[in-house]
Amino acid sequence: MSKPMTKTQLVAALAEGMDADKKTASTALDALCELIAKEVADGGAVTLPGVGKIYCRERPERMVRNPATGETFQKPADKVVKVTVAKALKDSVNA
Repeated sequence: MSKPMTKTQLVAALAEGMDADKKTASTALDALCELIAKEVADGGAVTLPGVGKIYCRERPERMVRNPATGETFQKPADKVVKVTVAKALKDSVNA
């Protein structure tokens, strides 16, 4: 398995794809990340065509078990970020 792409590598590839400098690409990437975080935190969802859908899901209060001690306790309701991968991306990986 190869190493994950770093932000520096992602910015460089994005700058090349946009025919722009790295500063512009970095600003665009940061703006996109902020936009996604804000939208998901507000309870919305963001669909990236060809990549997938990022959304927030609420989990109800539930009983959980501490694996170290075996103790069970009530965990309060919380939210979790989910990502559904697009079929186009799945197909391109398996092609």
